[in-house]
Amino acid sequence: TLEAAEARGKSYPTEHLNMLRKQKAGAEWFISQAVYDPDHTIRLLRDYAAICKQNGVIPRKVVLTFAPVSRQKTMNFIKWLGVRVPKEAEEAILTADKPVDKSVEFLCDVLRKILAECVGVGVPLGISCESVSIFKSEIDGCHELFRRLQEILLDTRGSPWKVSWVEVMPPAGIDVNAEEGSGDESAVVPLDVGHEHALVGAGLVGVVVGGFMVSLGVLLGGVKRSK
Repeated sequence: TLEAAEARGKSYPTEHLNMLRKQKAGAEWFISQAVYDPDHTIRLLRDYAAICKQNGVIPRKVVLTFAPVSRQKTMNFIKWLGVRVPKEAEEAILTADKPVDKSVEFLCDVLRKILAECVGVGVPLGISCESVSIFKSEIDGCHELFRRLQEILLDTRGSPWKVSWVEVMPPAGIDVNAEEGSGDESAVVPLDVGHEHALVGAGLVGVVVGGFMVSLGVLLGGVKRSK
């Protein structure tokens, strides 16, 4: 931001120069902090595109990060991380009847503005959504936000699109050693319940033993320092 640049004794932000330097050093893509202020992101993307053009290089993809919030505590945390949140945006979100839904709507509008203002600059964009808390509504909001942002981003391509998915791990209780491609439902065999309990038991034993070893290490370390 301009404020951050002035704090470092500079008249204008230089992050686009850092991006070019990293690109020349081998960076294949960039990922932003959580975006709540579109104007600074728009300026950065335009500056990065311009400096790439001046140097005759193709801009790398920039992945924009978005993080929904629903509580003052979470809002304080992301601002502590260095995210700039406009005051009017913070008030609109936290005073809404359903803050997380308002947050999702606001961030969708942020992406729309960025895309509209950066048409033709030549910087490929991606999106990333993250939850910075373990609060359920914010985690659920993160999934909904990604679905909607993905739709917004893909719609700007101006051509039909579809989303494909692959199962990276089997559902709980499914035998991964069952024969594949048999076309028989019997190939999906539930794991033995006793076996699952044994795994849980072994995991708990590991946690207990691990905790004991850590405590013992702390105790011995304290004794050693006291000598």
